[in-house]
Order: sequence, then C-alpha cells, then structure tokens
Amino acid sequence: MWLFVLFLAVPIVEIALFIQIGGWIGLWPTLGIVVLTAILGTWLVRTQGALALAQLRGSFQQLRDPTEPLAHGAMILFAGALLLTPGFFTDACGFALLIPPVRQAVYAYLRTRVKVQQFGYGNAPPDARGAPPHARGDIIDGDYHEVAPGKPTTHDPKGPPSGWTRH
Repeated sequence: MWLFVLFLAVPIVEIALFIQIGGWIGLWPTLGIVVLTAILGTWLVRTQGALALAQLRGSFQQLRDPTEPLAHGAMILFAGALLLTPGFFTDACGFALLIPPVRQAVYAYLRTRVKVQQFGYGNAPPDARGAPPHARGDIIDGDYHEVAPGKPTTHDPKGPPSGWTRH
C-alpha cells in the first residue's frame, strides 16, 4: 500500500514543484536546471561509483564483509536513477544519496531493519564424493592402463601412435 502511495505522491510533488519554480524563474531556466542537474548528477554518480567499487574490491581483497560497500554502491545506483528522472524532488533525493554521511545514516537505519541469516566467504561446497574443498588440492583423479611398445591400443588398434607417449 505504501508503495502505491509513493508512486502516486512523487509525480504530484514533482508537478507542483515544476509549476511553482517555473512560475518564479520561467520555463527555459527551469528546463535548464533540470538538464544541468542530470549532467552534474551523472558525473557525480560516476565518481562516487568508482570510489564505491574500489571500496568493494578492497573488502574482497582483505576478506572483510562486503555488505557496506555493496549497500553504498546500490544507493549510488539508485541516486543515479533519481538524478536522471526529471524533477526537483527526485534530484534533491538523488543528490542527498550521493553525500557519504547521508548514505551512512541510511545504511545504519537499514542495518537495524534487515537481519542477515547467513554470510559465507571463500569456501566452495564439497565435491560429489563429499570431500571438503581444502582436501582436493591439485589432485586429479584418473584411470590409466599401460600400453606395451609396438602393441596397438584398444582405443584405436589400426591408427598411428598419438604422440603423447614415446615408443
């Protein structure tokens, strides 16, 4: 129900702001501001996104919990969508999400509302035989049989040697 209210309220707020601001400063300056915020927002999203990606890579390299950098990256992506949506209210929300302390506050709030059930890092599941990942190592299972020199193999009795063995 709240999502329906949000989808209904945001366009109404945007239309009201367009009418008010357009009445104060005129049509062309209003449209210029909308285009300028889209361009500026795109540049900010790229720079903030690159920083968030570097933080995510750092958390993977140091084997730390990547939850916070992933959340910041998702908020930056959402901010980009808001900034590309024409309107003053969505631009204000998008620019707010690009401010790191605001993202940190949103993350802290969401962290109290979301419960993580399980977190795993770096271990592969056991193989078909049930061997744990660390027991597999560099061992390759295989079957072999010896072939006497000069005797044809059972694989291709008439063919020439494969070149994989010396004769």
